Amino acid sequence: MFFHDRADAGRQLADRLEHLRDSDPIVLGLPRGGVPVAAQVAAALAAPLDVLVVRKLGVPFQPELAMGAIGEGGARVLNEGLVRDFGISDDEVAAVEAAERDELERRTDRYRRGEAPYDLTGRIAIVVDDGIATGATAATGCRIVRARGARRLILAVPVAPPGWSAELRGAADEFIALSTPADFLAVGQYYRDFSPTSDAEVIDCLDKGRHAVHRRGGRR
Repeated sequence: MFFHDRADAGRQLADRLEHLRDSDPIVLGLPRGGVPVAAQVAAALAAPLDVLVVRKLGVPFQPELAMGAIGEGGARVLNEGLVRDFGISDDEVAAVEAAERDELERRTDRYRRGEAPYDLTGRIAIVVDDGIATGATAATGCRIVRARGARRLILAVPVAPPGWSAELRGAADEFIALSTPADFLAVGQYYRDFSPTSDAEVIDCLDKGRHAVHRRGGRR
């Protein structure tokens, strides 16, 4: 399965999630790339859209490979096995985490702009990304959502590797992926347009989502 772009992937994912429309869900996008996907889901379900700020912790000598992730509220997931296998020291992990913590705080301030996160207490939360690779970022995002009191947590993505839900067992109550191709190598290979998502695009999606909620008289 191929998606034209993230908006197309979001519309297709929304079709799969249509059964949740009447359950008063909140949709949370993982930035940057997950937010345009989540925006389409939120619009289709007439649900609030929020951002779930998480930062990947890349292996020092191979930054694209995640050894863990951090998120708002001090959430942290570390792949201890990978760290051990690659011989990464505690000091190296700490240095990467310190740098990413600064960027996490910058993005949180930039995206939220004084707006409080939605209250998830007792709500159904749908966590959306543009795809799953290692799953570290999604796992951290789900941990944050659990800590914020969501009653039920659904992790939904357009594409993921085979066995992804088993790898993330316990992170969510339900796992939805439109495609789990056997030849999975990277998320971007299943998009015709996988251009980087900018901060400005994330903010635009969030602004439109807030305005839609205000028009409907929704609650935070």
